[in-house]
Amino acid sequence: MPLKRVILEMGTGNDLHGGDYTKAALRAVQDALHHSSLSMIRSLDLDAKAAQVEVTIGVQRPDQVNAAAVKASMPLGQVTVNVVKGGLDLPAQDGHDLAVIASAAIAVRFEAP
Repeated sequence: MPLKRVILEMGTGNDLHGGDYTKAALRAVQDALHHSSLSMIRSLDLDAKAAQVEVTIGVQRPDQVNAAAVKASMPLGQVTVNVVKGGLDLPAQDGHDLAVIASAAIAVRFEAP
């Protein structure tokens, strides 16, 4: 059966001091999660474990994101994490403190009858 996207939520997160891309990514995911309610899973009597969850993270240095930590932060489903170039880096004037802004998109899919 084909998968149908039933939820698409976006979030933004940052690490204002220290340039930690994983911290910014995790905050972006939490921002997205806190904007949605998956009550339709209960309403339609769907199995939350069967959800296909695709997390896409955008940061300037994708190789600096711990994708396993992002995956572990997800509350349900079969999760895949893709980290791509995006987001924004803002260096301090003296060059010693990097602010990182990450974007997250979370898509949840279920098999459709």
